Amino acid sequence: MGISLRHNKHTASRTASRLRRQVRGRKKIEGSAERPRLVVTRSSKHMVAQVVNDLEGRTLVSASTMEADLRSLDGDKTAKARKVGELLADRAKAAGVDTVVFDRAGNKYAGRVAALAEGARESGLTF
Repeated sequence: MGISLRHNKHTASRTASRLRRQVRGRKKIEGSAERPRLVVTRSSKHMVAQVVNDLEGRTLVSASTMEADLRSLDGDKTAKARKVGELLADRAKAAGVDTVVFDRAGNKYAGRVAALAEGARESGLTF
């Protein structure tokens, strides 16, 4: 994994702490062809989720709140994150992926990150 903390020396302490947690998690988590990695990227407005095969370096499927059908959805950001999880699980099942490794990328497992995971689980994806 090539995440360097030295290039981020002028970032806020909260961001630097999240990047350190991300590096610690990525040491243990690796996606394979039979069990790829579900990566969650969280910003202040949007959520992006991808299913990645690390051995090939390929993104198999992705979903985001920036897509046209999810932008028009009413509700708060947590409801949209849950919908992203459901949409990602449906696309993953269509691509032949049933089980994944969940990578929260240093974010706390609460709020929108947990809602995305619950939505994916409810749609049939196994962590």
